[in-house]
Amino acid sequence: MHTYLGALIIALLQMQSAIAQEDEFLGCIGQLQSRARLEKIPSRLVDEVLPKLRYQPRVIELDRSQPEFTQTFADYLNRRVTPGRIRYGRALLAKYDQFLSDLSRSYGVAGHYLIAFWGLETNFGHYLGNVPTLDALATLACDPRRSAFFTDELMQALRLLERESLEPEQMRGSWAGAMGHTQFMPSAYIDHAVDGDRDGQINLWRSELDALASGANFLQNLGWQTKQPWGREVTLPVDFPYGESGLKNPKPQRYWLRLGVRSADGGELADTDLEASVLLPAGHTGPAFLVYPNFNVILSWNRSEFYALSVGLLADRLRGAPPLRRPPSEQEVALRRSTIEDLQRQLNRLSFDAGPVDGVMGSLTQAALREFQAANGIIADGYPGQKTLCALSVNSEPASCL
Repeated sequence: MHTYLGALIIALLQMQSAIAQEDEFLGCIGQLQSRARLEKIPSRLVDEVLPKLRYQPRVIELDRSQPEFTQTFADYLNRRVTPGRIRYGRALLAKYDQFLSDLSRSYGVAGHYLIAFWGLETNFGHYLGNVPTLDALATLACDPRRSAFFTDELMQALRLLERESLEPEQMRGSWAGAMGHTQFMPSAYIDHAVDGDRDGQINLWRSELDALASGANFLQNLGWQTKQPWGREVTLPVDFPYGESGLKNPKPQRYWLRLGVRSADGGELADTDLEASVLLPAGHTGPAFLVYPNFNVILSWNRSEFYALSVGLLADRLRGAPPLRRPPSEQEVALRRSTIEDLQRQLNRLSFDAGPVDGVMGSLTQAALREFQAANGIIADGYPGQKTLCALSVNSEPASCL
């Protein structure tokens, strides 16, 4: 009896919460209509489309959710640069050879990079996402966490409906509003998408040519450097100054050459002024990469260093490059997000600026970790290995520090 009453009370509370959310959402829609009128959105969209949008609680859940464990570089890379994806990507390179050559001449972006982005974003169109885009954007616009950003994106999505003569039902994608083969947010769609198949409409869901051309235009506008590489695998000398690694420490390539950095195959680097940074995504025991300005362009598409490395490595494999000569160990242990948060708190407490406590090993946290490691006689690779975690008194298994 008590169990039944308890379940009934919980159900009633959940129902009341849902009703309150719906009421708040309806009020927010009214505010969004006012904003849309101020921005000269066509009245048909303001009066007919916005009132039909529905609150999506699952979108808020996904926005709030954080995986218990972070991914290791080995896990991330091995799930994305796979033999099957390489074979399929090469087939697409052959299928669209002439079109990609034309894009390369027009935008300065080689075809294997465009195919690699396509593979990373939607597995070459095999999964475009099925969340109603306008509903998702309105839900996030009405949520205080990132309301301004998603309100702007919703306004752009409404403009997109009008410009491309789309129906709301056609606009489906990720829970955060990214759409089509290349997963463009509405603002990117408005500003950078182009009509690759020249049919008079830009449709990133149905037209692979539109998606590829739009990707090329986007990369060009982000600053892609024609005929420059994204990066390369390298070997480091035994006395390498690891404290100089990381994206925040770019140097001319000749600087790294004189330190003894070599291509992974043992060849010498070119003696040039091209700016480059050394990245160690799995610490000093894993692979090392020298990355160039185009790597930062990839990061402008997606801020994850793992993502950018995967795009570059997939692009290389598509045109015949061998696998990594020093792949990351599959024995790497994935850290809990709470462990990284503890690490950030400790670094900040010790006056090593790790930035906000968000559980993400970004460049600021890595730089702070290198400073801490250097100050404590640990190889300063910016990687949270066991010795570093123990030195910071951050460990979920204290026995491993004995």
